[in-house]
Amino acid sequence: MRYAIISAGEGSRIAAEGSVLPKPMIPILGVPMIERLLDIFMRNGADRIAVIVNGENRDVVGLLSSLCGVMPIDLVVKKTPTPMHSLMELAPYLGCGRFCVTTVDTVFYEARFAAMMDEFSVTNYDGMMGVTDFIDDEKPLYVSVDREMGITGFLDSGEGCRYVSAGIYALQADALDILARCIDSGQTRMRYFQRQLLESGMKLRAFDMGEVVDVDHVSDIAKAELIAAKRV
Repeated sequence: MRYAIISAGEGSRIAAEGSVLPKPMIPILGVPMIERLLDIFMRNGADRIAVIVNGENRDVVGLLSSLCGVMPIDLVVKKTPTPMHSLMELAPYLGCGRFCVTTVDTVFYEARFAAMMDEFSVTNYDGMMGVTDFIDDEKPLYVSVDREMGITGFLDSGEGCRYVSAGIYALQADALDILARCIDSGQTRMRYFQRQLLESGMKLRAFDMGEVVDVDHVSDIAKAELIAAKRV
């Protein structure tokens, strides 16, 4: 399985609140956030892990450069305007099979992630999206599902929806062609890419990840550590 981490942002919100560390270096239970993700991916059968980081974050680049010697990391150092562009930069490293991508600030239950990857390895669906009913995002993307958790829509408003996107995407390589078309058409938000996956005929299944937190604010760190500490 190929994995990818998007970490090319500036982390301006959490820096404005007083964090002296770049977001990827913020410790979760004593481990830098980005290193925690790498460890989780390695425990879940990573063949290669593609990572894109903002070159202005020299501490992050230094950490990853040191880890390249002990982990199968493909490191891209580049500042991009959006996560969609970051994923496009990582596309050459994701092979021609299945891959999973998330952003660096997504903190989830490792056991639930492992269960999602196990299911993705045998599913007939074209992709699986991590979802959560723990709505803690400022602008959540709501996910509508059918009785079998098949995804029927990605919505800006939540009427009738239990779940929101958890920012964990497990997809077939064909999805990268759709991503390229989205960027060529001027779309810049991941939610438009997700909608285009459905409109292109891909069958997507939602996977309930339990509580998931995006670490956007200093106050999110404590929530993230509670999640990371649980073995569920």
